[in-house]
Amino acid sequence: MKNILVPLGLSDAQVSLSRLAYAIQLAKETGGKVYVAKKFKELPRTGSLPSANNALKDITIAEIEKEIAKIDTDGVEVIALPVEEDLLEGIPAFNLKHAIDLLVLGTESLDIANPYFLGETSGSLVKKTEIPVLIVPENYEYRAIKKVLMAIKSGVIKKENALAPVQDILTTFSTELGLLQVKTSEFTPEDAEINADLKKMMNSYKTTQNATLFQGVLEHLNDNNPDLLCVFRRKRGFFEQLWEDNTVLKKDFESRIPLLILRGAD
Repeated sequence: MKNILVPLGLSDAQVSLSRLAYAIQLAKETGGKVYVAKKFKELPRTGSLPSANNALKDITIAEIEKEIAKIDTDGVEVIALPVEEDLLEGIPAFNLKHAIDLLVLGTESLDIANPYFLGETSGSLVKKTEIPVLIVPENYEYRAIKKVLMAIKSGVIKKENALAPVQDILTTFSTELGLLQVKTSEFTPEDAEINADLKKMMNSYKTTQNATLFQGVLEHLNDNNPDLLCVFRRKRGFFEQLWEDNTVLKKDFESRIPLLILRGAD
């Protein structure tokens, strides 16, 4: 994971900074760099001077750098990235040019009064981007990733390089990967076939029968005590249904540890 992107402004300042601090420590371990993105609003092109828009861009860079200065970057290259468009458009466009390996987002508040796990913008980014997404809980402190729990319904993985982020983590941290296959009512014989590359990566394998993948995760999370939970977003799958409205409610899914969402397994 050489290029990590962290959008600012999706949650309050303190939470955004804790998420940025996590991304910086992860980049230090993987030898990567961090882009810190923030949207700025261009003036209407009709009648506006290019210098005015450049000034707005410079102001946004200064705002980003002010936030970066509040954190110990620990020798990691951290780059301010003013995004001219909406983040939903600007981030995919930037990815095409710079090959972002990981997008780091945050959860909504852990306060029980807040019913959402992911809000509108974060949920939309997870739903629409092709970039692997790491969801870091509110004020979660970085720690080395020694154990990963990957929860799947199907062992079929068709997209090339879909497992690359997990392989990077396993190599960097000498991590153990536990694979949990949740067999739901839609389970088919084809789903039982585990991808050959995934077989080589996993240290343990367990199956469970539950109504949903989330229920299977809840049942086995404490037994595994992982530092990272990993899932896939598949077409017509459980997580695809979660993001139909762009937001995710805590009653439907929640994780108190970092959640890595891999895109395009099928």
